[in-house]
Amino acid sequence: IATRELSTPDGRVVRYCRYGPADGVPLIALPGAPGTRLERPDVVDSFERAGLRVLIPDRPGYGGSTRLPGRTVADVAPDVRLLADAEGWDRFAVTGHSCGSPHALACAALLADRVTRCAVVAGLAPADAAGLDFFGRDLPGRGDGFRLARGGDAALRPYLAARAEESLAHWQQLPPSPGRPERLRAMYTDGMDGWVDDQIALVHPWGFDVAGITAPVRIWHGASDGRVPRTHADWLLGHIPGATGHEYPGGHEPADADYHRLRTWLAG
Repeated sequence: IATRELSTPDGRVVRYCRYGPADGVPLIALPGAPGTRLERPDVVDSFERAGLRVLIPDRPGYGGSTRLPGRTVADVAPDVRLLADAEGWDRFAVTGHSCGSPHALACAALLADRVTRCAVVAGLAPADAAGLDFFGRDLPGRGDGFRLARGGDAALRPYLAARAEESLAHWQQLPPSPGRPERLRAMYTDGMDGWVDDQIALVHPWGFDVAGITAPVRIWHGASDGRVPRTHADWLLGHIPGATGHEYPGGHEPADADYHRLRTWLAG
C-alpha cells in the first residue's frame, strides 16, 4: 500500500494510506496510541469484505506526519476535513480505537455536516469528567502515562521510551509477519513525538463538547478490558445524545468477528 501525503495550510505534511474498494463507503479511521497508517493484511481484508473505502492518517508526530506541538484533540478535525476534501468526500463515517476514540468524537462534533456515523472502540472519556477515575487511582499501575502527561514532555517521554523498548523486544520474539517491521517503526521509532503529544492532549481540555454530537454514535467496550474501565464507556453513553452501547467478549482489542460487525455497521 502506497503512502500518500497531503499539505496543510500551515505548512505541515499529513501522511496517510488508503484501503478498500474504490466504490466503497467512505470511512476515516483514527488509530490508538501509538498508532500508524499502516494496517495488517487481515484488517485490509476486513475493509474489503465490509465494502469500506478507508483513509488512515498518521496524526502529527507519527510516521512522517509533521509534528504539531501543543495540539489539542480538536486539532484533528481540520486535517480530517482536508483528507476528505482531497478524496472528494462530502460525507464519511469515522472510527477510533482507544486513544484514537476522542479524535473520532472530535470529528463527529466539529464536522457535524460531514460525518454520517461514529464508532468508538475502547473509548476514553475526558480527563476532567466528574466522578471518573481517569488516572487509575483505584488501580495501581494503570494510568501511569496519563499521570506523567500532566507534567509535560520532559516528564512523560522517558516513560514512553521505556514502554516502546519493551514492546519492540516483545514483538521481536514473535514469528515474522508481513509489514510488521514497517508498522513498528512508524509506531515506536518514528512515532515517539506523536505518542507524547497524544497523551498530553488527552489529559487537557479536548476543545469540543461531546454533547454537541448529532451523528449516530456506537460505543464498543470489552467485557474484560483491563486498560480502559467500563466507567469510560458509561460516561460517554450518558453524555453523547442518542449513543448506543455494545459490549464484546474479551479485552482492549475486539476479536476479528466483532471488528467486522463494527465495520459493517459503519458501512450502513
